[in-house]
Amino acid sequence: MADAPFNILIVGQAGRLQYEAVLFAASLRHCAPGFSGQLYVAVPQPGPLWQRDPRIRNPDVLAALEELGARMVPFDSQVFGSAYPYGNKIEALQVMPEGEPFVFFDTDTLITGELADVPFDFSRPSASLRVEGSWPKPTLYGPGYDGIWRSLYDRFGLDFASSLDLSQPDEFWKRYLYFNAGYFYGACPRAFGTRFLRYAQSVRDDPPAELIGQSLDPWLDQIVLPLVIHELGGGRDALPAGYLDGEVSCHYRLFPLLYARESDRVVALLHEIAAPNRLKKVLKQYEPIKRMVYQRRGEKVRALFDQDNLPRREQAIRNRIKSEGFWMR
Repeated sequence: MADAPFNILIVGQAGRLQYEAVLFAASLRHCAPGFSGQLYVAVPQPGPLWQRDPRIRNPDVLAALEELGARMVPFDSQVFGSAYPYGNKIEALQVMPEGEPFVFFDTDTLITGELADVPFDFSRPSASLRVEGSWPKPTLYGPGYDGIWRSLYDRFGLDFASSLDLSQPDEFWKRYLYFNAGYFYGACPRAFGTRFLRYAQSVRDDPPAELIGQSLDPWLDQIVLPLVIHELGGGRDALPAGYLDGEVSCHYRLFPLLYARESDRVVALLHEIAAPNRLKKVLKQYEPIKRMVYQRRGEKVRALFDQDNLPRREQAIRNRIKSEGFWMR
């Protein structure tokens, strides 16, 4: 089990994320009765970096989150805002309780098992390994993976060599520390967030020369997350496999993808937690949930695929769903 009580952070705001936040909170309440920490929903506040007011103003959503035990915490966007909304997860860490262990989850996640049983070692932070080699994309004329990643570690005075997985071949993406930012955890959200923000701002505003030709959007959070984790003493092997992105959580990303590729258990859980009338009243306000879950369009998506023999690449799954007219986001 985890070595200390811990809190959970998700980001909620107007639009899609507020409904995902309700589902996340409902799944946490349903599947993890042993979780003794606090669920925080960090909400960005309007300001010069937002084109529209990002706050959750839907009274049904707010009431549902309160009933499910979530605590709303506002934060100001001082660096990212609407130009890079993935930066929310970076800036929101500063409003979490200092010195208390935390786990961040993207809202497009369901808790599917007892979180209190996950053997977190918060002194060794880590993040999701459910990741493809999405960044960088080395060009014909170089530099390669080694040169690009080395430049980032050098920028912040970090030891590059000790981050490598030497069981993987040189210039293969898995050799280099890389995570999906769908979940990550650590011992102190403010210490983690301070580094995360400093590194992200530095790379965004003044990328090393080796990054010329590499896209930073939307990858910036995933580019600097390994650096933060490595500096704080964590790594790819800090958490035993099979818990998060396994028995205890599911990062489904989009509802059509959930129905296409997740397990029967996850689909059944989604239907179970979305069934109570008090939540149905809230969730059906969001079109993809209304169509996929309540009007059973998701079952038609599921019938398009053999879940035991899925296409290897996600893009092929997306293309099939789109060709059948079932794509929603």
